[in-house]
Amino acid sequence: MRDLKAEIHIYQAELKDLDKAAALFNQYRQFYKREDDLNGAEEYIRERLTRGDSIMYLADYNSGGTLATAGFLQLYPSFSSLSMSRLWILNDLYVDSEYRGLGIGRKLLDQAKAHALQTGAKGLTLSTQLHNVTAQQLYASAGYVQDEEFAYYYLDLT
Repeated sequence: MRDLKAEIHIYQAELKDLDKAAALFNQYRQFYKREDDLNGAEEYIRERLTRGDSIMYLADYNSGGTLATAGFLQLYPSFSSLSMSRLWILNDLYVDSEYRGLGIGRKLLDQAKAHALQTGAKGLTLSTQLHNVTAQQLYASAGYVQDEEFAYYYLDLT
């Protein structure tokens, strides 16, 4: 049952938030069938935050005085050559399974949109696995549309 007095607070992650961010990032990777690697996740997030390679937002969920960092979103900067404008790649969005269905994903998407608008971006782009129907429904309900103009390819260099 939803706690009507619960609060969701979205904020930009800083190095002081590294432990919380890395823990969620590690869970996110495991969701996508990657090995548990908290140390690697911490190193990766530390590097992104230190270099300014990405913008990361965290979502705290406060219910009855119990505070939990329940989700995160990570944006990477990009550009559109054809429109000669900035874009943001919404690369990672994750909500801990215990906190899904409470509007946290939606609030994170709203924050991504606000960030894109504040930086004068043309838009946001994202991809998700074909079987992740829940995420696809969330994105569609937030106004994202599936690209019908371009096919995306990937070259694996590992």
